Amino acid sequence: MNNFGVDLVSKTILEINFSDFLTNIAIAAILSFIVKLFYVKFSTTLSNREEFSKNFILLAVTTFIVITVVKNSLALSLGLVGALSIVRFRAAIKEPEELIYLFLIISIGLGCGAGQVKVTIVGIMVSMIVIFLNHTFRTKEITKSGVLNLGVITKKKLNEKEINLITQLVSKEVNNLKFISLSSEEKTTTINLNLIADNTKQLSKITENINNKFPGTKLIITQNDDLAI
Repeated sequence: MNNFGVDLVSKTILEINFSDFLTNIAIAAILSFIVKLFYVKFSTTLSNREEFSKNFILLAVTTFIVITVVKNSLALSLGLVGALSIVRFRAAIKEPEELIYLFLIISIGLGCGAGQVKVTIVGIMVSMIVIFLNHTFRTKEITKSGVLNLGVITKKKLNEKEINLITQLVSKEVNNLKFISLSSEEKTTTINLNLIADNTKQLSKITENINNKFPGTKLIITQNDDLAI
């Protein structure tokens, strides 16, 4: 029985082509980097996008290595199942959009690790096109809907003068502005404003003005039909 088990393991483990391994792992890293760029630029999550996405490439590469190692071995596959049954992976997922991007990253590692590079590239490129189109149409829709909500999240605690400055930078670009809420912590300040913008240029100008005065500030613009100014 023991000899049979050893023979089974030896027959199911195949040699990995090193040149293919290097090529595929490079593709996985590049694709995950592209997904990271799209997440930082087009995501609407409230969390720190730079912080959340900093491990995207490492996650894709790690998944790639695991799949590459176990895909040709029944014994290693069973061992992986056993290991995962006793290890729990936990991440602070606050919004569904974050989970979608994590699945994209994992799919890159799975696809490239399984040798399905062409399918993976096409799938990720299509996903990025969908994300871009969705962002474009969504930006056009929110400017037509009327009231928008602007969330301003700074990386430091603001004083009263700085808070007033942010309000002035927004008000000079729009005709209607209403203060909603203010949350101040030790290292961050969150300001929520309702506004009406005529076009996306006004929104871009607001973002540019605030980032010039307060570098690293995150701005989140969402549709707000239920509240009126």
